[in-house]
Amino acid sequence: MPVSAITDITVVECSTFVTGPYATALLADLGARVIKIEAPPEGDPYRYFAPDPHFSPNFAHLNRNKESLALDLKAKEGKEICTELIKKADVFVENFRPGTAERLGLGYEELRPLNRGLVYCSISAFGRSGPYADKPGFDTLGQAMSGLLSVLTDLDDPRVMGIALSDYITGLSAGYGILGALLARERTGDGSRVETSLLQATLAFIGETAAGYLRTGEIPDRIARVKNAHAFAFLAKDRLPLVIHCSVPEKFWLGLLQAVDRKELAEDKRFRSRNSRRNNYADLHAELAAIFSTRTRDEWLKRLEENDVPAGPLYNMAEVLGDPQVKHLGSVEEIKHPKAGKLKFVSSAVNYADLPGKRASAPPLLGEQTTAILTELGYSKAAIGDLARQGVVKVAQG
Repeated sequence: MPVSAITDITVVECSTFVTGPYATALLADLGARVIKIEAPPEGDPYRYFAPDPHFSPNFAHLNRNKESLALDLKAKEGKEICTELIKKADVFVENFRPGTAERLGLGYEELRPLNRGLVYCSISAFGRSGPYADKPGFDTLGQAMSGLLSVLTDLDDPRVMGIALSDYITGLSAGYGILGALLARERTGDGSRVETSLLQATLAFIGETAAGYLRTGEIPDRIARVKNAHAFAFLAKDRLPLVIHCSVPEKFWLGLLQAVDRKELAEDKRFRSRNSRRNNYADLHAELAAIFSTRTRDEWLKRLEENDVPAGPLYNMAEVLGDPQVKHLGSVEEIKHPKAGKLKFVSSAVNYADLPGKRASAPPLLGEQTTAILTELGYSKAAIGDLARQGVVKVAQG
């Protein structure tokens, strides 16, 4: 459920797919009004990412609590409408390829004189300048070229990841940047330009990994941090996976040995110290894998819990959403849509004890709020009808 933290903030969003929509979804969760401008006749391509009669679940998750204005920014009238909205807005977010906003007459330099308090956020694949500025890019390139994918996959048998990590990291970074600019505006009265990219945001996200390389010159792989973290994943006797993370405290290593009834391993020269366990990680993993294949997952988790070892099941999504702790946290919310029916989403990651909640709204159909927004700007019903017939706007059919 969104909260009423920044209900006085209006965001105009000209972005598609994930990065920009996630940044603005975070602001909407904090109570901001988000007006999503989509190009008619189809709108955000992410609406059709997965089959659904109304909108893909992917689009729905990222665009709940928003309004949809279907508007052709290439038309003179469309640009004028967008500009009128931006004049009154607090934040403008775009994830066009570099140069597109300027060609549309919606660049930072064009808009800043119209609204000195505007926070203008640009999100790109590789940055607005530099040798890669004009290259197209999606999530997988951000993961690969930032180095993130190199520590997640086997480079001798590479696989791309099943989640858009770079996209979400970049959207999170953009949202963080926007909030920082809004706070600065409280002091100065002026907005500012906020920029991030798939490459920059994802590289910053794995800064800990990069710091190790910059210090030692050793190129990390997917097992490097696992060794340092003393983390393991095993299949139990019932073929259900579980994970263990002992980290630095020695008590967790000793608790693990107690749980598996192999205290003699503490005296094995290969595992006697944390450093020796790191250097002989493959041997240790093999020893433990054989042990964990002898009992069911539930049996092992009970023994590990009794010995205060950080351990848990490796869940699939159905198991996650059925877990009692997830249910206790209220992590799933239900919203009703007049056409799509009941929709369920994972709610915000942050809870606020003393902020009032705000009624959640379903993701919009394409152009669902076009008429209301244009009416708010002073357009008559006849004028809106003319714009619709010209293809400048699209109005959702009731």
